[in-house]
Amino acid sequence: MTFTLFPAIDLKDGACVRLLRGEMDAATVFNTDPANQASAFAKMGFTHLHVVDLNGAFEGQPVNRTAVAGILKATPATIQLGGGIRTRAQIDAWLEAGIARVILGTVALRDPELVRTAARALPGRIVVGIDAKEGMVAVEGWAETSDMRATELAKAFEGCGVAAIIATDISRDGLKTGVNIPFTAELANSVTIPVIASGGVKSVDDIHALRASGAPIAGTILGRALYDGDIDAAEAVRAAV
Repeated sequence: MTFTLFPAIDLKDGACVRLLRGEMDAATVFNTDPANQASAFAKMGFTHLHVVDLNGAFEGQPVNRTAVAGILKATPATIQLGGGIRTRAQIDAWLEAGIARVILGTVALRDPELVRTAARALPGRIVVGIDAKEGMVAVEGWAETSDMRATELAKAFEGCGVAAIIATDISRDGLKTGVNIPFTAELANSVTIPVIASGGVKSVDDIHALRASGAPIAGTILGRALYDGDIDAAEAVRAAV
């Protein structure tokens, strides 16, 4: 199975930031020019990007459009984008703008039929983001925890054309404590949809461990450890081959 690396560009108020456990007031600004960051990642050899409109995730509608437009112009990378995408019109608008895949999180729990309908109409272009606390789905920018298990929600999207599921362990996000392999593997083994690991990646060892887990894990998102220099880009790219 192809293993893809997705450097993360999280957008807050037009800047590239990283959060701790999804808390907006715990944001560290790493680059005030997201387009510059996207270009830098491309030069490092990364072919994909994971972009999140953090303001949009909390407000329920896209906010950082200007920053996203700049990223699209700055890099040839394949971009997946999430954050505040709750309607079919918003999905279509981002795809028409040049985004390769849109990530649906809160709406996947609130309106799963919208996700299924969009995935059938747009095969390969809809990604479901499942963010979890202790295995339970969290929504609304991680501000609320539901009573649904992550594996249960994942199974709801089997067979409708969803391109991937991004599985995030919120308790580890931004902390560099190591990716939650058991959680990710359980999810990957419960569905046929490709699963991408997210949250807590601290070193290239996590990439090796995900690939050696025995579960069909399709890739991982690289965040704070990449920005802090704990992950060497060239070494990470080699580890994913």
